[in-house]
Amino acid sequence: MEIIQGYNALMAHKARKRFGQNFLHDPNVIDRIVRTIQPQPEQHLVEIGPGQGAITGRLLALANKLDAVELDRDLVRLLDGKYASCSGFQLHSADALAFDFCQLASGGEKLRIIGNLPYNISTPLLFHLLENRQCIRDMHFMLQKEVVERMVAGPGSKTYGRLSVMLQAVCKVQMLFPIGPGAFQPAPKVESAFVRLIPHDKPPFPIENPVLFAKVVTQAFSQRRKTLRNTLKGLISEETMQSCGIDPSVRAEQLSVENFACLSNTCA
Repeated sequence: MEIIQGYNALMAHKARKRFGQNFLHDPNVIDRIVRTIQPQPEQHLVEIGPGQGAITGRLLALANKLDAVELDRDLVRLLDGKYASCSGFQLHSADALAFDFCQLASGGEKLRIIGNLPYNISTPLLFHLLENRQCIRDMHFMLQKEVVERMVAGPGSKTYGRLSVMLQAVCKVQMLFPIGPGAFQPAPKVESAFVRLIPHDKPPFPIENPVLFAKVVTQAFSQRRKTLRNTLKGLISEETMQSCGIDPSVRAEQLSVENFACLSNTCA
């Protein structure tokens, strides 16, 4: 009876705007997500923002080991009431932006991260997860479609920018399928998409100084309409650009990830 009451309370929980909550409820989308992730019994899953537990039980039944990170204390209490008795389930009342994900990995295992990320913290959370990528096998997220388009964009695209370069430098990024607003409650005002990120075991383009690489990328895109000659002035010389085969008169959006790696490595 306690579990049933907890479930009813979950369904009555109202989404909180300050947490950017939009709860997934469409069974067809849920099925497609689980089929796409393909959890296996020996795998260790981590769900960020399980919300009302739309996919939590499905994932736990297949993977046998699931850690969930939830910020909303009301949902923590209710989810704990629903899943506490499930073997292999561990609930963490914590802010994912400050959470040490690698503490969950033991014996050299790699985590599989899943989540419906709040739109208002999606970019900083992605960068935080990149800092933990050494213990991550892959990541599957529901995100604002516009953000996913930026993540997968290539050079020359208007959506290609800092996020594209920083993610693609260390991960394989793939947009999997769109998700309409009606799949969530309340329905957001934007389209969503499901995306997969797989950290590279060995980055395709070596980056000798990650901090300098991030600085170069950020500064290059800080004024998109200006040329590299202007945006990188004082940081990288025109001679260094030319040594990488880059014309100083082009804009940042025309450079590949490899170009950015060469710039940061050459001036390191």
